[in-house]
Amino acid sequence: MAQKKAPLLRREARGLALQALYESDASDHPPEATVERLLAEATMETGGKDFTRDLVSGSIANLNGIDRLIKELAPAWPVEQIPMVDRNILRIAIYEMRYKHSAPPKVVINEAVELAKTFGSRSSPRFVNGVLGSLMDMDDPVTEASRRQKR
Repeated sequence: MAQKKAPLLRREARGLALQALYESDASDHPPEATVERLLAEATMETGGKDFTRDLVSGSIANLNGIDRLIKELAPAWPVEQIPMVDRNILRIAIYEMRYKHSAPPKVVINEAVELAKTFGSRSSPRFVNGVLGSLMDMDDPVTEASRRQKR
């Protein structure tokens, strides 16, 4: 089998992480068991499997902080009322942007929007992009200082 390029491997890993978090969210299945079952069925290299596991475990370990950020970034939407797909895409992306720092924020946002296009509703890509764009602005000292001055 030909070796997959890193961006494709990471995109597949993010998709599997989303499936594991979604299933866990929908059915209360333990996320660790869910991700292991999905990875056993996947034909993915060890690096991709490790990345998938990290996305799931990191998102779960930081769930309270991530959900607080979602509340702050999307105040009109209580986290529990955000569609499950969108909520879990945001959790993965915020974990990557705020806790993992393994890819530039714009790359993480683009990957999240692609997941939203594939798995979400018609409005999901715009919603995910808006929330994550706000996070990127919040993390940018120049934009954040400008926003505070306007208040």
